[in-house]
This record gives sequence, structure tokens and C-alpha cells, in this order.
Amino acid sequence: MYVPALKNKYKDEIVPAMMKEFGYKTIMQVPRLEKIVLNQGVGQAIADKKLLESGVKELTDIAGQKAVLTHSSKDISNFKLRKNMPIGIMVTLRKERMYEFLERLICVALPRIRDFKGINAKLDGRGNYTLGITEQIIFPEIDLDKVAKIMGLQVTFVTSARTDEEALALLKNFGLPFKTSKN
Repeated sequence: MYVPALKNKYKDEIVPAMMKEFGYKTIMQVPRLEKIVLNQGVGQAIADKKLLESGVKELTDIAGQKAVLTHSSKDISNFKLRKNMPIGIMVTLRKERMYEFLERLICVALPRIRDFKGINAKLDGRGNYTLGITEQIIFPEIDLDKVAKIMGLQVTFVTSARTDEEALALLKNFGLPFKTSKN
């Protein structure tokens, strides 16, 4: 049976390293990556419905799992927005697909960013981290000739860590290339 490389790395290397670093008594205390959520806001979809179709296809290709539309929760007249209009796309990855996506992100997609110097190490205070990607074309699954419009997306890593420090250590152990702070 196939097991993603990062899942094995988590069990064999990350868990013992974090138990030693934070002094956990049992492996159940070690924080784990629970899910990765990909989210793309497509505000221009109010005027152009084809952007949603191409966005769903691109996010599905990137994630390897069917993306779903998200709808607006209220009317905003200044933006010509009505309640329940489709304005975004999201997909939630768990288990094997989550580890496979994380490996592709670290090894293939992030190194393709121009002038890449690392990602910011700012977490949300509850042990979760959101990475903003400005162009979806850094993923090799995207065919440049078929891209209707270059759009960004957010990748949220949801961990079971109680503090930002634990979550940061977990994500660093997975291999996310955080910027080194030189104060």
C-alpha cells in the first residue's frame, strides 16, 4: 500500500524530534497537520462567469480533488453582489492527499516563484498558518496556454498545535521554507 513520503517523515523523524524539543510525554501530544485548505476568491466572477469554471478546473487540477464553489452570505450593493452568488472556490485536503499536496508545494511549486527568499513566519495565534500565493501558474499542473486570468490563492495549514511556536516548529520540520529573521 502506498504511503506518502511526508507521512513517513512525520512518523519517523518529526514526532521524535518534537517530543525531544517540547518535552511531550506521549506521541499523542505531538501536534499534527489536520488539513490543508486551498481557497481562491474570484470577485471578478460577478461580471464574468467563465472565470469560475476555469478557476474550479485549475484548483481541482492543483489539489487532485474536486473543488467546490463558495457563495456570498449577504448583499453588497456597491460591489453589485447579491446573496448566494458564487464568488469563490475552495477545496479541503486531508490524509494522503494532504501530504502529497504539501510535498508538491515544497519541492516543486515554491521553488518556481521568481526571486523566492522564503515565506513569512506569521501564524494566526491558534497554531494555523495561511500562505498567500499570488499566481496559480507556479503549480506544474496548470497549463499556461489555457489560463484565462492569473489569480492568487490562499493555502491554509490547520494544525492541532496549541501555540504558534509548536505549529511553526511542526511546519519547519515538514520542510516549509520560512524566512530566517535577521534583526
